[in-house]
Parts: sequence; C-alpha cells; structure tokens
Amino acid sequence: MKTAAIIGGGVIGGGWAARFLLNGWNVRVFDPDPEAERKISEVLGNARRSLPGLGNVALPAEGLLTFHETIQEAVEGAEWIQESVPERLDLKQKVYGEMQAYCAPDAVIGSSTSGFKPSQLQDGREAPGQIVVTHPFNPVYLLPLIELVTTEANSAGVIERAKEIISGIGMYPLHLKKEIDAHVADRFLEAVWREALWLVKDGIATTEEIDNAIRYGFGIRWAQMGLFDTYRVAGGEAGMRHFMAQFGPCLSWPWTKLMDVPEFTDELVDLIAGQSDAQSGHLDIREMERIRDDNLVGMMRALGANNWGAGELQNAHDKARMGEAGLPRSIDQLKDLSQPVLTQNRVVPLDWTDYNGHMNEARYLEAFSEATDRMMEIIGCDAEYVANGGSYFTLETHVRYLDEALAGDAIQVKTQVIQGEGKKMHLWHAMYAGERLLSTGDTLLVHVDLKTRKSSPPAPHIEANLVKLAEAHASLPAPEGLGRATGAPR
Repeated sequence: MKTAAIIGGGVIGGGWAARFLLNGWNVRVFDPDPEAERKISEVLGNARRSLPGLGNVALPAEGLLTFHETIQEAVEGAEWIQESVPERLDLKQKVYGEMQAYCAPDAVIGSSTSGFKPSQLQDGREAPGQIVVTHPFNPVYLLPLIELVTTEANSAGVIERAKEIISGIGMYPLHLKKEIDAHVADRFLEAVWREALWLVKDGIATTEEIDNAIRYGFGIRWAQMGLFDTYRVAGGEAGMRHFMAQFGPCLSWPWTKLMDVPEFTDELVDLIAGQSDAQSGHLDIREMERIRDDNLVGMMRALGANNWGAGELQNAHDKARMGEAGLPRSIDQLKDLSQPVLTQNRVVPLDWTDYNGHMNEARYLEAFSEATDRMMEIIGCDAEYVANGGSYFTLETHVRYLDEALAGDAIQVKTQVIQGEGKKMHLWHAMYAGERLLSTGDTLLVHVDLKTRKSSPPAPHIEANLVKLAEAHASLPAPEGLGRATGAPR
C-alpha cells in the first residue's frame, strides 16, 4: 500500500491526512503538538462522515494512520511527503533539511504554503528538484483544487508524478509554471478580503451582510462556472467582447479601494471580530464544519448530476474507481455469469436521509434506477446507443422496504435478470448493507425507439447479451417476493 507522510498536523495537515487515508494510502503523521492526535482524529471523523458520500463509487479500504515521534520515522520510505508547518520560511527550510536527510530520493515533497514561492523553499537544498508547492484549500478532504507550483529545478518526471498522485486522490492539480507570491487563488481572496475590510470599516455593511452577498449571489455562480465564464454568459449572445465593452469603463471609476489597504488597528480588529462573533459565535466549530461539509457535498453532488465543474471532476474519479470497486462496465468483465451482477457499490450520502434520520424511500428507487442504468450499460445500451435512438423505458417497479439505511451506511445492489428476450427486460434488484437485506426492486422495462417513442426490438447484440444473462440466472432460485402485489402477505 502507498504511504504518505504528513509533517504538521494542524487544520490543513489533518485535512491532507484524511484525504490520503480515505483514498487507501497509509499515512504517517509528525507533529510535536501533544494534541495533534486528538485534533486529527476529530477532523478525520468529519471526513469519514462526508467524503465517502461525495462520490457514487465506494472508496478503497482505508489506509493505516500512525503518529511518529520524529520526522525521520515519518518520512522514511514515503512516496509523498506533505509539509504543512507554520508559515515561517526559516522553520520550513529547517524541516526540509531534516526531511531530505532521511526520505527516499524519488519521494515528492509538497508544501501547503499559501504565500512562499517554491524557489524560496528550494533555496540551499541539495535536492531542490524534490520540492514543489501543493497549496490546498480547506477542507482539504473535500475541496479538490491544488495549486501545483514548480520551478526549473523540478524535472518533468517529478511534475508528472505529482499530478498523477494528486489526481489519484480525487483532486485537481492546477499547474502554475511561473511562480508568483500567493500563487493565484489567494490573490483573488486577498483582493476580496481587502475590499471587505473597507466595507466594514466604513460602516457600509456588516460581516454577515458581506457573507450573505457572497453566498446568496456571486459565490454560487463562481462555484460552478468561475469568473470569466460567468462574465461571458453575462455578455449574452455577443459574449465576452460585449461584456468588456459594456463594463470595461467601470475599471477606471472609484468603485474599489483595493490599492489602498486600511490600517490594521486594534479598533478594526475588534470591530470585525465582534461582528463575526455576533454572526456565528453561537455555533461550535465542529458544528460549523459539519454544516459546511453538508453544504459542500450537496452542491458538488448537484454539480455532478450535470457533469459540471467540481461535479465533473468527481464523476471522472468515480469512473476511474469502478473496476477496483467491483463494478463491471460490460458483460465481458463479468467473472461468473451465473451470479447476480453487482450494479451499485456506494455509501448512503448525507442528502439521501430525511427527517426520520434514515434513507428516504425515494432514494431506494433512485438506487435501483441507477442499478438499472448500470445493467443497461453492461449489455451495451450505453450513452452512445441511447444517443443513436434506442433505450429502455420503465413500465413498472415494485419496491419493498425491509430495513433502514442511515447516512454513511455501505450499500450494494445485486441484480438478477429474470427475462431478456424480445422487447422486455425484467430485472430483480436486491439492496444489501453487508448481509442485511434492505430492500428489493422488481422492475419491468420495454425497449423504445426514441424517435417514435414507441416500443421496438433492441439491437441484436443487446438482446443477445440480455438473453445470455437471463439464461445464466435461470439456475438461481426464484427471488422471494418476485411478482408480489402491493399489500400481499410477505
């Protein structure tokens, strides 16, 4: 199993530890803080609650988390080393000296620094090419952006390896080939932060009103489309050129004080801290983190439904994980045709639960619907086939609710083909949590010509695949409850 070393276990280091650990890496942590293990355990608890439900494919088995007394113990044999110590250049360079004395020569050393350039971190090191900036965003275990900043000292091999590892844990490496103070994203944040300080200082808006302006307005737009695409859309049919012609002159108007920073006086600090306490001081920090995580999971899952932005990235990560999670994508990948097919392997996400605290009945049907889609893909009725005018429509589904499922429960759906010849496809879905049967779905579908919207025979290869599974599954016992009417005795 792959090993990552985390040097510095604060908020960011703890997030890195959770991201690697939940993606199947062994993680070694070094942090002299006697409270480090408790703090990381709390962060990891939140990550275990939220990250697995972000995607639709089960994550790999969790790695082993260990805490170490020395940097040497943590870094020896590690493939990836993530430095997240305080933002002091002298401290970072001292830590790099000790890490490079004991780490493997081909290990990649990433820094979480938000301000220092990689050349500053590499300065004076015997092996500067190992060191890159990999600046994340909090919470690291959910937000996918990593600013990967390199210099000429970094070989193409190191850069590609860094990209591969970052992508392999479900994150996006934004490679900055030219270093600059504060990289890219924090320069935007700094600009907005400065303007916000002036708005509070001048009595224009409170901290809560400024936050509302962001989270109820442009913040949502930026989350799914970024800056330039947002403005391009604002330009209408004429696009970005029209937008710039319309609003470009505003750049010379005195709308902003970005170039004039307010004096950071005790009075300004007290004003902002007081307003912030009034805004959310009644909430515990862990409670605020859970609220944040719930919102982020919901937003990114919604984006995934449209294959857009961070959701598109998560979909790609899920697709790459399917084979390891045991989910076939074609009939050729089935090892034993005589057994029910694994068509879902996931956990119950946070947004699938209702006011009773268990999975909503509609979500059972959603899981069975996705299992049907997976079976369609397996027999060849995939996106390309549908785009060419053929698909299966559901005629009826009978769902039995046999047991509860809670957020975070690992669930699997196994599908048996009851009938496959002709226009009809009859499937029996069984949902399990371990050995516990949660629900069954008896589903009958008919093949449809999407141009006429009427039933029609499927393509020969699709019917042949479906019949092959139906014949193989015919040797299985008839499922208990097959064909049962609503309200009939169990």
